[in-house]
Amino acid sequence: PLDINSEDIPLDIVYEDDNILLLNKKVGLLSHPDETEYNDTLITRVKRYLYEKGDYNPKDENSFAPALVNRIDRNTGGIVIAAKNAESLRILNQKLKDREMEKYYLCVVHGILKKKSGTLTGWLLKDEKKNRVDVFKSQKNGAKEIRTKYDVIEEKDGLSLVEVELLTGRTHQIRAHFASIGHPLLGDGKYGTNALNKALGYKKQFLYSYKL
Repeated sequence: PLDINSEDIPLDIVYEDDNILLLNKKVGLLSHPDETEYNDTLITRVKRYLYEKGDYNPKDENSFAPALVNRIDRNTGGIVIAAKNAESLRILNQKLKDREMEKYYLCVVHGILKKKSGTLTGWLLKDEKKNRVDVFKSQKNGAKEIRTKYDVIEEKDGLSLVEVELLTGRTHQIRAHFASIGHPLLGDGKYGTNALNKALGYKKQFLYSYKL
């Protein structure tokens, strides 16, 4: 069982009603427990918050527990949706599957993009063991199609502030897709260039899920 009383850290709630919570997940916080962290994650904070409000009691629930509808990487911040009941979870999962949700991110990439707006396409292949992905221009066995729409908002000192709409939602899609065209995210050590990031003093990728 998850220890929902282990941490006393308030949630950053963007919106709440009877069915859902929109949460601003901070950079560095896991969405769900994994082998590195079991107790202090976004979902355990949600459960604690709802437990203390009286909206959720683990002892009363045999089949449902509050759940996250979408998830973002540990080192990416931004809006995550939590469902407070089974019906809202079912509806939101269906909307996610039917691509009725529009997800927008802000990121800073190295370099100046020639085209100031467009849709990047490609094929993404995930390596579970290495926890990284590769992007290809043509179809590869086991790879999934990706589409990443973008608009450059501002350019300064060899960097570009870009709004991204995820048309497909794959692991590390934004980071890997921009790196594959020669514009890795500022601060991204996995897909970017550490020497460039060090010179600018950034250690985590400059990426935020800012609008739904």
